[in-house]
Amino acid sequence: MSEQDDGTTPGYARPAVEAWIEANIDGLVGPFRWTRLEGGHSNLTFLLCDAEGRRVVIRRPPLGELLPKAHDMKREFTIISGLGPTTVPVATALGLCEDTAVTGAVFYVMSEVGGRALYTAEDVEGWLSMEARDAAGYSFIATLAELHSIDPVDVGLGQLARHDGYVSRQLRTWYGSWQASMEGADYDDDRIHRLHDELVDLVPDQGPARVVHGDYGMHNCMVDEDGTIVAVLDWEIATLGDPLADFAYALNGWSDPDDEIRVSHESATTAPGFPRRAALAERYAELTGCELSNLDYYRTFNYFKTACILHGVYARYMLGKKSTEGIDVEGLRERMISSIDLAVAQAGR
Repeated sequence: MSEQDDGTTPGYARPAVEAWIEANIDGLVGPFRWTRLEGGHSNLTFLLCDAEGRRVVIRRPPLGELLPKAHDMKREFTIISGLGPTTVPVATALGLCEDTAVTGAVFYVMSEVGGRALYTAEDVEGWLSMEARDAAGYSFIATLAELHSIDPVDVGLGQLARHDGYVSRQLRTWYGSWQASMEGADYDDDRIHRLHDELVDLVPDQGPARVVHGDYGMHNCMVDEDGTIVAVLDWEIATLGDPLADFAYALNGWSDPDDEIRVSHESATTAPGFPRRAALAERYAELTGCELSNLDYYRTFNYFKTACILHGVYARYMLGKKSTEGIDVEGLRERMISSIDLAVAQAGR
């Protein structure tokens, strides 16, 4: 990330936004230096430094046509506001602008947090020692356990979504997505239909609803050099649901050295030195008291869901609804098929 302000702020009417910030957020004084931050689901995210050196982050949806409910900045702001007083590390919510006349979209401002997000093994090599990687693994799982230990009603998030039937609703949604995308993707796989039927028949009883992040991984955590998770980011798709489904998603994204099939060969935890999945599962059970006899079901469900999500994205590229510039479309297809392979292998356990 460069600290250079090149004057380019796509998606932001800079004078109007800066005026709104000065009028609505105490302690911030213009002029501001803007620095583009990468990552974050293509949301337009900038680091702002005010005239007195105070640094904050501003975030709005990407430009162009968006899918319904995607890139919901108000939802994200509400969640980090609710979690702010808890022990779950999140940025401090500073201000939400719902007046789209200011810059064409809802945006919000939050505190800057330290650390780095780790997307690839290369990111890890340049940031964490071997000892810190082990610590990062256990901090990662302890943070998720802490989130799943909070009653959403106690933090003002009880109305975020329905409290029951999370997995059944997800199966309905993502199987529907697969069916709707088959023609556009010009791809179908009988295994998806068999997996769907088996998963529907075996849905476990859900315990108390908890806030589920929906995309919890090292890429959405800010990690300091000692391996401590200092903040969890990207809460826009968080909802209320089954915490074991959220936990299994995090495990699926965690690489073990002897994995024969991987959805991604570049993820952060392909670097050596991280704890193994089994050790993380054991620690999660210790911290939450959850019984994990259905863990294979939840992991199968998440591989199935990932395949359906990738299938839908692949269909949009094939239909020309998304630019393929700089995108490895064939690699996306391979990741989708690998997710199905993993779902089938996990179901066999």
